[in-house]
Amino acid sequence: LIMNKWSNLLFALVALGVVVGCSKQAPEKEAVMVEEKKSTLASIQEKGFVQCGVNTGLPGFATAGGDGTWSGLDVQYCQAVAAAIFGDASKVKFTQLTAKERFTALSSGEIDLLNRNTTWTMLRDTQLGITFAGVSYYDGQGFLVKKALGVTNANQLNGATFCIQAGTTTELNLSDYFRSNNMKYTAVTYDTSQQTKDGFDQGRCSVLTSDQSQLAALRSTLSDPNSAVVLPQVISKEPLGPVVRQGDDQWFKIVSWVHFALLNAEELGVTQGNVEQMKASTNPSVRRLLGLEGEFGVKLGLDNNWAANAISAVGNYGEVFERNVGANSVLNLPRGINNLWTKGGVQYAPPVR
Repeated sequence: LIMNKWSNLLFALVALGVVVGCSKQAPEKEAVMVEEKKSTLASIQEKGFVQCGVNTGLPGFATAGGDGTWSGLDVQYCQAVAAAIFGDASKVKFTQLTAKERFTALSSGEIDLLNRNTTWTMLRDTQLGITFAGVSYYDGQGFLVKKALGVTNANQLNGATFCIQAGTTTELNLSDYFRSNNMKYTAVTYDTSQQTKDGFDQGRCSVLTSDQSQLAALRSTLSDPNSAVVLPQVISKEPLGPVVRQGDDQWFKIVSWVHFALLNAEELGVTQGNVEQMKASTNPSVRRLLGLEGEFGVKLGLDNNWAANAISAVGNYGEVFERNVGANSVLNLPRGINNLWTKGGVQYAPPVR
């Protein structure tokens, strides 16, 4: 009887060990459902428009008309991207953002694309989870002063009071410039460029500092534009361009190549008005750009006529520049270094091939 009890106990322990051992060797796999994250392009195509973050209001770059229509260089870049995707430049909605709001709006997914006269810096490129997709405007920081001050050079601004927009590289550049020149200043900060302009116009500061293109835009809206002048000194490099979230290479490439397409179009003589005629060209570079040879659009996840659609919608880079900030605009800014590399500038695009 005792032997039978011990035999039964031993058998039970052995059986338990086999079961436990088997369970360790071949654990049951749990069925975990993980929802696959949609690409930015897929999300845009599903909702039917591009959500683009722009300035709260800056002549030449982003301005909303009384009828709800938008204009400006940054605006037209967003429209070009929409045209490349949908064949329709109207498939875009705009979100007005202050400098302090812009990166959060992009990182959170509130917007798909940030095109808000934003400077490309190393810190922003490496620490904020964002990626710059090109440089649509090469700029530099300058100074707008009242003519009554009699100032003709930035080194005469010791002790001056400055109107500055918060959350921009402008604050850091100004600090660096005055520290390196052993000068002092007082800063009055505002959330928007419009507020800095109003502060300057109302005499709360004697100098307004920002990117030179922005100074030209703000000067044009002063109660008396002739009362102020932009000093000749440029104290920084401000490469401005479109920005996307990190982690979606396809979307980054789409935005980058829309920019490159507008530059290549200008170099090749393709304009908003002659796109259809240029499709008869025998120039291989033109034919590849306009989707007549190769599968370059398909490689981006778009139709092969993506670039032709973008150019038809807004024109080439030169047309976009002149219409919004150049000779055909109220700002009348020179092309300068924003000219093509073939004309003494630094704008240069990789080839479509």
